[in-house]
Amino acid sequence: MKPTIVTLDLEGVFTPEIWIEFAHKTDIPALQRTTRDEPNYDKLMHYRIDILRQHNLRLTDIQAVIASMSVLPGARDFLDWLRSRTQVIILSDTFYEFAMPLMVQLGRPTLLCHTLEIDAQGMISGYRLRLPDSKRAAVLALQQLNLHVIAVGDSYNDTSMLAAADHGIFFRPPANVISNFPQFPVVRRYADLQNQIEALLPRTA
Repeated sequence: MKPTIVTLDLEGVFTPEIWIEFAHKTDIPALQRTTRDEPNYDKLMHYRIDILRQHNLRLTDIQAVIASMSVLPGARDFLDWLRSRTQVIILSDTFYEFAMPLMVQLGRPTLLCHTLEIDAQGMISGYRLRLPDSKRAAVLALQQLNLHVIAVGDSYNDTSMLAAADHGIFFRPPANVISNFPQFPVVRRYADLQNQIEALLPRTA
């Protein structure tokens, strides 16, 4: 029997959406767009970078908002349970420059995400992906290591990860994502997600 590993998205699964929180703090509704609204990640990021430049907002402005954020209620308890049962990796399209304060709150689980490019004025000028479609690539690599993969996500940018995994589960996705990908089971509470995953784990995990 193969060992099991669970890969999970970060924002929307364990934490609020960082860009939405920042949009609320800065009163810039245009920054509320996420991968739930725009499946093309490159298009979305350039859209965000353009808005930040228009408003003269720097990386430090975003980091100040992130420092005030908390993980979702119940997220740490669920993650602690999951890590007691099996191996866990968080696969996210966020950036290391954003995520670290939130990872501390979650007990520093393993995170694979992306990196920002910052200019001399502290403005976000671009970003560097680990790999194109990196969540799917990570799942395929784990399977090549003879691991059984359960994947959990909430948005369009998680669907290739869920499709590649041995089992894919949606956690609190919006209606438009559900309608486009009806093949994945949907759960909305950590208790239900725990039950779904528990049923898929080998008895000896």
